[in-house]
Parts: sequence; C-alpha cells; structure tokens
Amino acid sequence: MDTTKTENETLYPPLSDRARLAHKLLLSLEELSEVEVEDAWLDEAERRAHEIDEGLVQLIPSEEVSRKARLLLK
Repeated sequence: MDTTKTENETLYPPLSDRARLAHKLLLSLEELSEVEVEDAWLDEAERRAHEIDEGLVQLIPSEEVSRKARLLLK
C-alpha cells in the first residue's frame, strides 16, 4: 500500500473536489434547525465577548459606525 498516495489523495484533493465539498458544506448550513441556529449565534456572541474582554479587538463607537455607513450610502 502506498501511504504517500493515500495521504495526497486525502489531504490534497483537486480544486474541483474541494469546491464541491465546500459547496455541500455551505448548503448544509441552510438545513440547521432553529435550535442549532440559536446555538451558533450564542457561540458567536460568546466568541466576540471573549475577544472584547481580552482586548483582541478594537471597539468602534456607534456614532462613528453610523457616520461611515451614511457616507457609504451617499
């Protein structure tokens, strides 16, 4: 058995195969239940809160965000 060949086929599939897999994964997200969606949002909120608490992100005042949004809409 050629383990190098198996490894390459497993870890480095052709681009078209990776794209097909990515597409299937994205489609699977549309099939989440309401509970799964709520859990995903909770995970995201907790991740963002952690980033804020640890000082990993720069917070932007809402006034500045609103001003920039208005400029983009002009």
